[in-house]
Amino acid sequence: MLQTPDAKDSADHCAKTAQFVLYSHPDFLLTLKPAGVSFHTEEDEPGFVARVKAATGEAGLHPVHRLDRITSGLVLFARHADAAREFGRMFEAGEISKCYLALSDYKPSKKQGWIKGAMLKARGGSWRLSREGDLRAATQFFAFSAGDGLRLFVLRPLTGRTHQLRVALKSLSAPILGDARYGGSPADRGYLHAYALRFTWQNVCFDFLERPIEGELFARIADQLTGKPWLLPWPDA
Repeated sequence: MLQTPDAKDSADHCAKTAQFVLYSHPDFLLTLKPAGVSFHTEEDEPGFVARVKAATGEAGLHPVHRLDRITSGLVLFARHADAAREFGRMFEAGEISKCYLALSDYKPSKKQGWIKGAMLKARGGSWRLSREGDLRAATQFFAFSAGDGLRLFVLRPLTGRTHQLRVALKSLSAPILGDARYGGSPADRGYLHAYALRFTWQNVCFDFLERPIEGELFARIADQLTGKPWLLPWPDA
């Protein structure tokens, strides 16, 4: 079909939007962040938030949580201030469940359970876990053999601290592949992916799953990245 200029512009806009947006609701957007992209703009490099706003044409979007540069996966944006406030309350109250996938080429010190401690600042912008401190972090996890010396982790953070999951796996002696800051082996990407979100909004339960689409090693074990993480026997909170 021959497109007029206006039709072509519309198609281009839809294509750009489709790069990021997985689900659209009157109150929120669910988006997919690529690995290796900063969340916020740094110097001359547009961050993920800026890219989503430009692609959608919605300058008033509010990100209600964030992902590190190395991390890919699901990010929720509120479309107006009232929704942003309510999502913020829900995150604070633990009413939004998040699960992540991670890969390491080290054997963890234990196969499942809790990783708890206080997050303390370390050198050069890094963090570390400590038994003492006020900034508490808590993560539940399962570790599985993924073959070829790889370990697949399913992680459920119950708090939202900076670098929480990266520090948690380092504390298990299993740093994330590609996470040079915390001692991970070199790889084509940082192998941490925000895989699942689950919450109730206006009496409707939303259950989102999105497998990683970037990374040679994630592709190699794609058949192991199925199933709903909510069905795992998580320990009581």
